[in-house]
Formats: sequence, C-alpha cells, structure tokens
Amino acid sequence: MPAARLHLVRHGEVHNPQRVLYGRLPHFGLSEDGRRMARSAAEHVASLDRPVTALMSSPLQRTRESSEPFTELFGLDPVIDERVIEPHNVFEGRRMRNALVNPWNWWHLRTPATPSWGEPYLEIVARMDAAMRDLWHSTDSGDAVIVSHQLPIWITHLAIAGEPLRHDPRRRRCALSSVTSFELSDGGERAAWREVAHAEPASTAGAVDVGAV
Repeated sequence: MPAARLHLVRHGEVHNPQRVLYGRLPHFGLSEDGRRMARSAAEHVASLDRPVTALMSSPLQRTRESSEPFTELFGLDPVIDERVIEPHNVFEGRRMRNALVNPWNWWHLRTPATPSWGEPYLEIVARMDAAMRDLWHSTDSGDAVIVSHQLPIWITHLAIAGEPLRHDPRRRRCALSSVTSFELSDGGERAAWREVAHAEPASTAGAVDVGAV
C-alpha cells in the first residue's frame, strides 16, 4: 500500500541579520529560534499519533537542519531531493525593498503571473507534484514528510485548490515551520491530491521571514 498522508513542512527561521532574500544561496542555516520552530513542527506531527515512515528534504541547509527533529523523533534519515528546493530568483542576496526602487530591476517585474523574476510557477507545481507522488508511492504504509520552502508549498496549495497561481507573496498562508497535509485519492494515473489539514504549531512572533519572493 502507498502512504496514508503526506505532510509538507516549511523550514524554521533562518539566521539572516541583513534581511536579504537568501533564495538558494549557501550558508543560510537556522537561527536558535528556527531550531525551536523546527522542533515544534516535528512534535506537532508526532502528536497526531500517526506513524511516519518516510522523510524527504530539500538540499538547502535550512531544510536539512529543519529535518533533524524528525530524524530524532521518528528515526528516519531524510532523502535529499532537488525537486522540493526553493525556486531561483534574480533578487537573491538583495534586500527586496532596495531592489524594487531601482529602475534597473523593473524589467524583472514585467509579468508577475509567470513570474518573470524567477522559476515559472507551473514548473514549481510540476516538480513538487512529481516528488510528492514518488514519495507517496514508494512509502509502504504510514505518513510521509517533506521539508521544503514557503513558495513551493504555497504554490502546491494553490494548484491543488484550483486557485490562480499568481498571488501576493505577503499573503501566503505558510508560516515558518507550518505543516500542510495532503492525501492522494485512489484513482490510478488520474489520482488527485486533496488538502486535509494545515497547522502552524510554532510561535513566530518577531521572526525574520524574508527568504523568497
């Protein structure tokens, strides 16, 4: 049998005193609060009293560190998969407020529905869906966890809900260390995802959260 439920977990707060858009840049690990948040997410999943038998993580430092509490609680080593990574964007390493007032950057904002400043939303949906389905079908029983990033998780939510992919990044319902859960219907190749739960178990008051656009 395949998995019973799949949880998309966002990483915790990143140590980012300069408040830049870190995107896929290296050396952006969790802050102390971020480690606490990641622990809260893992403890929330454990509190559901459902067996977790598979763990996948994006290759970036912040997601690998956020997967560590799941390893401790469930005894699972994460499978590292590039398909659940943060999208690339041209504003990496910059402060977004400064970038937007520079006329040289306005060209990147020409088609926000795509978006023109980074990886197309449809490509994010496709790679996330492929990774989710592969993990679902390779899990013999129990739940599966994928530790990923805000934009891939939110775009997945929008696609599954049948909502437009173009959106205001400031209005994403995907807080640090949130847990968004899905199940896959029994429909063979036509099986469809449905969202079954969303939780934000970690306290994020005062957190720095400027990792993506």
